[in-house]
Amino acid sequence: MEEILIAVEVGLIYSIVAIGIYLTFRIIDFPDLTCDGSFMSGAAVSGALIANGVSVVLATVSAFAVGVVVGIITGILHIYCKVQNLLAGILVAFMLYSVNMRIMGGVSNISLVGYDTLFSNISPILVLLCILVFVLCTFSYVLNTDFGLSARAIGYNKAVCKTVNICVSGVTLAILGLSNGAIALSGSLMAQYQQLCDTSQGIGTLVVGFAGIFLGEKVFKRKSVIFSILSCIVGSVIYRLIIAFALHVELLHLEVYDVNLITGVVVTIVIYLTKVRISHDKDK
Repeated sequence: MEEILIAVEVGLIYSIVAIGIYLTFRIIDFPDLTCDGSFMSGAAVSGALIANGVSVVLATVSAFAVGVVVGIITGILHIYCKVQNLLAGILVAFMLYSVNMRIMGGVSNISLVGYDTLFSNISPILVLLCILVFVLCTFSYVLNTDFGLSARAIGYNKAVCKTVNICVSGVTLAILGLSNGAIALSGSLMAQYQQLCDTSQGIGTLVVGFAGIFLGEKVFKRKSVIFSILSCIVGSVIYRLIIAFALHVELLHLEVYDVNLITGVVVTIVIYLTKVRISHDKDK
């Protein structure tokens, strides 16, 4: 039972990553690969601040703010420096490794054992549910405002948006900032949850986020904003439960280091099933 609870809690943390990725890939159709770097930045900032006696709330908010800045930098590289969007994300994530190491004082990990975190005095699942309710309500509201409608329009047809005086560059920068801010927040929560900030924590974050999105979309068929965000949360929890189940099936002989393999297989299967369903619907 404890292992199931841990899987749910980790799934809830990574669901914020899925929501961040959803904003860029699904809303504005921007393939942002900054994810791994911004996740680690959130962990590094909060870890370094908490270890230096800063309030845990301020450390968490600072992690979100740093993520916003990281996302905007990716947007600036693409929009104003004319760097292709995929490459812009890769470059920023690449450079962030050095930045994160400097934030952490040149060490590869920071232990938060003995320091107060958001989870020190309250059940982690209660804290995470409160944060997710706030994230769900905030993003659902934002995406249903004129700004949000403009962002969704950009995802459908950027060229048309330019003809009707929508500030495509400004909206894109804002969504990239919100997306990476959410991902950095998730990184901060993970560091506090594990009581450890390590430079390897961000590896594979993008794929894990996609796993949550794809699985959630198989559960929720409705395409409204609130259901799309809910699907990210549910999908991420399902993904972690699948991982936990697979690791405990003795017949499979899987170990903890097989998590990436399991993730790749799950994502591949879901994508394949989605393509088969689309092809079947077209044949009808």
